[in-house]
Amino acid sequence: MSRAWRLPLSVCLLAAVAQALNPFAVQQSQPDPCYEENGTARRCIPEFINAAFGKEVQVSSTCGRPASRSCSITEREERPAVRSCQVCDASEPRRAHPASYLTDLNSAHNLTCWQSENFHHSPQNVTLTLSLGKKFEITYVSLQFCSPRPESLAIYKSMDYGRNWTPYQFYSSQCRKMYNRPNKAAITKQNEQEALCTDGHTDLYPLSGGLIAFSTLDGRPSGKDFDNSPVLQDWVTVTDIRVVFSRPHFPREPGGGGGGKDEDPAAGSYFYAVGEFQVGGRCKCNGHAARCMKEKEGKLVCDCKHNTEGPECDRCKPFHYDRPWQRASNRETNECLACNCNLHARRCRFNMELYKLSGRKSGGVCLNCRHNTAGRHCHYCKEGFYRDLTKTITHRKACKACDCHPVGAAGKTCNQTTGQCPCKDGVTGITCNRCAKGYQQSRSPVAPCIKIPVISSTEAVVSSTEEPADCESYCKPVKGNLKINMKKYCKKDYAVQVNVLDMETVGDWAKFSVNVVTVYKSRGDPIKRGDHFLWIHMKDLACKCPKIQMSKRFLVMGSTEGPSERAGLLADKNSVVIQWRDIWTRRLRKYQRKEKKGKCDTA
Repeated sequence: MSRAWRLPLSVCLLAAVAQALNPFAVQQSQPDPCYEENGTARRCIPEFINAAFGKEVQVSSTCGRPASRSCSITEREERPAVRSCQVCDASEPRRAHPASYLTDLNSAHNLTCWQSENFHHSPQNVTLTLSLGKKFEITYVSLQFCSPRPESLAIYKSMDYGRNWTPYQFYSSQCRKMYNRPNKAAITKQNEQEALCTDGHTDLYPLSGGLIAFSTLDGRPSGKDFDNSPVLQDWVTVTDIRVVFSRPHFPREPGGGGGGKDEDPAAGSYFYAVGEFQVGGRCKCNGHAARCMKEKEGKLVCDCKHNTEGPECDRCKPFHYDRPWQRASNRETNECLACNCNLHARRCRFNMELYKLSGRKSGGVCLNCRHNTAGRHCHYCKEGFYRDLTKTITHRKACKACDCHPVGAAGKTCNQTTGQCPCKDGVTGITCNRCAKGYQQSRSPVAPCIKIPVISSTEAVVSSTEEPADCESYCKPVKGNLKINMKKYCKKDYAVQVNVLDMETVGDWAKFSVNVVTVYKSRGDPIKRGDHFLWIHMKDLACKCPKIQMSKRFLVMGSTEGPSERAGLLADKNSVVIQWRDIWTRRLRKYQRKEKKGKCDTA
């Protein structure tokens, strides 16, 4: 049994006397018992008290309503016992015996007793119910009687404020008959929460002043290791105590006479009278508080430390979930630890799997990381941002936006360490904002930088230094090139509807990945629906003939003549490449039917 549970009542009294003798001691600043001088957390517990003192007790029977006369046998030293009688009258304070006398201050000069009504026939149960108003871990329950002790008595406990009751201890000279339990059964580690029945404290004598005291841990094997026994910690936890007097003793009248035949109505009756009802224990705070205090509403709660909260300090405070809540012990304080979110999050949760994987060191997971951070500890930058190494990770501006160029970059995500954006072919710079060496700027958002062509004496190549006017003469736009008709349809080798997916540069050619949605014409090798390549020369693309955009649908009508080494479709300045319109579906189907009828031969 831990030392905390062996604290005698005399120590408490000595402490109270010492404080009374030195009133200035309270004014001195006391160190926090929950922490060492260096700030390290340590186990702390509230003081040991009589938890019943001053509390209201609900009783099933009290004398004095109406006034009644009761008699008792008084023992005298070396002289015969005598029968003394008194009147109980609730309307007269000097003759009243209310339930408040059970838990008031008793002393040799102020001896008060609660008393039940007189009972004249078969034994009747009388119940005392005490609510502590909060969970306590109790060491003992004691009753000091002003009448003879009951022959049979039961103690019950509740852990949920009186909703459910559990047997705690039985006293009877007839355990089997009264409570269907053996007398003084053995307690092992397998049945440490079993209520026992004993014939101790059930003697008739003394006729007044007799004591019944129940020790909650006496004879329980794990009492020596209480800190590590959740079973016993649960066993000593109570919110309410109920005592039931089941059967009285019937003392004989002085002189051996048959009191039941007496004309006195008090003769042959019995009653219960208790002078003091005590429950010794501590406010339950699980080792995380040194005192209990009353809230604004008057409810008793623990003054929690170690980053814990709750009526019994039975959970961790918000954001302190880096390890699971545990009760403090002499060996381990088990302080709740804050999650490590690098000052970028205000909420976190506990993950048992991560806690186990870390060797039971850390299980916190940060929620809703701010300042453009991400990760379990908000320890790296989220997508689209990179680390500013001139600032610490805890700085609110530790992550900078990638700022990738909308045309030159292939995406909005950059390297989270260096900030380098993914550039398109021929583009360079940390944000992809300029053309690389050997490339020049074009007017195309798809290929913003194109290779500078090498002038050859054997092959006519358009100079890379041509002005925009040269593009106009090169493309030779035809009036009405955004329209389609039967004549254009018949001249082309293929007509397809495509969805442009991606683009890459292969030498002087732009290689587009397209998905053929519908085939309206296919001369020569049949074109099937699905993924294909569409080849366009970089010069044509730079001059926007044809003009093509990513992630959009186009009608492409072109020729199959071209280099055989490039598998797929070919489009050039003479091809028809127009952004798709749904109204063309019927027109193109009409052209298909006319072509089958041979109308293209005459077009």
